[in-house]
Amino acid sequence: MERDERERRFGFGENWSHFLSVIGEEQIRLAEASLRDMLRVESLAGKTFLDVGSGSGLFSLAARRLGAKVHSFDYDAQSVACTAELKRRYYLDDSGWTVEHGSVLDVAYIESLGHWDIVYSWGVLHHSGAMWCAFDNVANLVAARGKLYIAIYNDQGWASRVWLIIKQWYNRLPRKLRWLVLGPALLRLWGPTTVRDLVRGQPFETWRRYAEASTRGMSPWRDAVDWVGGLPFEVAKPEQVFEFFQGRGFILRRLKTCAGGHGCNEFVFDGAR
Repeated sequence: MERDERERRFGFGENWSHFLSVIGEEQIRLAEASLRDMLRVESLAGKTFLDVGSGSGLFSLAARRLGAKVHSFDYDAQSVACTAELKRRYYLDDSGWTVEHGSVLDVAYIESLGHWDIVYSWGVLHHSGAMWCAFDNVANLVAARGKLYIAIYNDQGWASRVWLIIKQWYNRLPRKLRWLVLGPALLRLWGPTTVRDLVRGQPFETWRRYAEASTRGMSPWRDAVDWVGGLPFEVAKPEQVFEFFQGRGFILRRLKTCAGGHGCNEFVFDGAR
């Protein structure tokens, strides 16, 4: 891999591999609750579920436990390995869950997948390197009367441009020097919350309870590394995402914003008729 390609793409799978050791019943339960809440269902029995950019595999696992037939794919080889490891742990030799390597930008691969009742891609398409093309491709995967559930980084204007520069510097630095970027970024991300906990007489309470409250199940440290290092990096305003899919016949059913912050806005669309 050429140097400019290394600078352009963060090792998401490597970060997820560290996370596998802490995935347990509580993280799985929260992931299941998140799917039930956003999709407004109690069960996914009889449904097909496509996990586009499966990462750790946590939400593929949650969907399978809710009864769906699941297909997971990811561009990052280590992410594929993480998902396969979760399948091995919980659904060894289960034909109702398949895992493979694939790219959301590979049109031939996308066309080979057919159509799915639920197409799920949380925090992935903005890391593809061609987000709007990825939007088009996932739109084509949704079955009639199916649902599309995506989460996309919020466009903060100038702040998003600054974060892009920070991410580029992080990935350009040798591993041993990345703390020079990660340290100040961590202070910016966690400083105000840490001070607030101290004032309340509960030092580091939010940090300690982060994984318990997060539907993604990530530890605060791994989440921070994922945020600071995450390249490629694109953003969109909620109305841009809405207008894009509305123009392709989709109907917005759920919207959960990050209140203008640096996180993801979540969308659930009904598929085009």
